Amino acid sequence: MRTEFGGGIPPVLGGSPVAVPAIPNLRMAGRAVAKVVHRCQDANENQNLDLSECQLMQMPDGVYHLMRNTVVLTCNLSYNVIQKIPAKFTIKFSNITELNLSNNQLNSLPEELEDLRELQRLDISSNHYHALPKVVFRLRPLKIFNAAKNYIAEVDVERLTTLPDLQEVNFENNPLCKSSYDQFQHLGRIRVHLSAFQPEDFEDLMDLDEEGQA
Repeated sequence: MRTEFGGGIPPVLGGSPVAVPAIPNLRMAGRAVAKVVHRCQDANENQNLDLSECQLMQMPDGVYHLMRNTVVLTCNLSYNVIQKIPAKFTIKFSNITELNLSNNQLNSLPEELEDLRELQRLDISSNHYHALPKVVFRLRPLKIFNAAKNYIAEVDVERLTTLPDLQEVNFENNPLCKSSYDQFQHLGRIRVHLSAFQPEDFEDLMDLDEEGQA
């Protein structure tokens, strides 16, 4: 049976990291938290945890509590303001087959992500990545990987192709250097999505990196 919440903040998520400063008043903040609770209740029934567009700055501890008796198979955290995925996430949701982290503020992934032995789809598009997290190269069950719309200039394509089940990758709208772009162009068994090569994009990114180091 589902519990109906009013305008207040449910106790189990009280003090949770929802982006309250972006919410005009406490009533709307309560609604945002209640939205997370209702999404968790749905996931308890269908095993698909959809917390997209919930104004999350990180995964609330209350979510782990609400999902403690459920085997989560897919998790959608897209369109939030998340900056970091904690190692605890991989322990609590170890059976995930699909993970959508797109449209956040991420620039890293926890090394423990390789413990997700069933992970077949990973989406990190539209984040702040300047390089692929090393753990990606150890996600052996991975079949579909989306890293579009980041700031990635170089990719160890040869190492990426050692993932035995990899079928499709997306690096559209990244300022790829020519060597990485050319290597992607010559892959056989893997379907690759790329934008047209734009050397000025790579050069602009290098200029920004040099300015940042100055």
